[in-house]
Amino acid sequence: MQRLLFVVVLILSAALMGCQQKDQKPPLKIDAAGSHMDKKEAAVVVPDSVKKRWKAVKIAVIDKANIKETVYTIPVGSSVSIPESSLNIEVEAFLPAFIMEGSVMTTSSNELKNPGAKVKITEKGNFIFNGWLFARFPTNTSIHPNYGFTLVDAVPAK
Repeated sequence: MQRLLFVVVLILSAALMGCQQKDQKPPLKIDAAGSHMDKKEAAVVVPDSVKKRWKAVKIAVIDKANIKETVYTIPVGSSVSIPESSLNIEVEAFLPAFIMEGSVMTTSSNELKNPGAKVKITEKGNFIFNGWLFARFPTNTSIHPNYGFTLVDAVPAK
């Protein structure tokens, strides 16, 4: 009798599950072409007064294996190859008082309130970092397994 009851319950359960599946609505179809907005590229605006006042930045490169720090002075708009490595650091822009207003990165003044340098770091020609280093934040050690990078200072024009 228990076996018969078990079979009846099993059949009813299967029938109910079938009914529930019939009542389910199909998933919504999403138009992938129109579902995402184009991501707006952030613009970097460096005022002429900043370009005239600041000519270079100092970036510390920390060799994690040898526990050695070397500071490189890199002119804004230029790059430097790191000796004994295949790293290259290019400084694209410098903002002494970095602020972000919507999709625009600029500076609130010409004073060193929140210094930031936009850099591209490559290794053997491959990008490993394309972003900002800030003097008021700790060393960025997550960019590369063997090296850390820090914006140390800015060099004023004479």
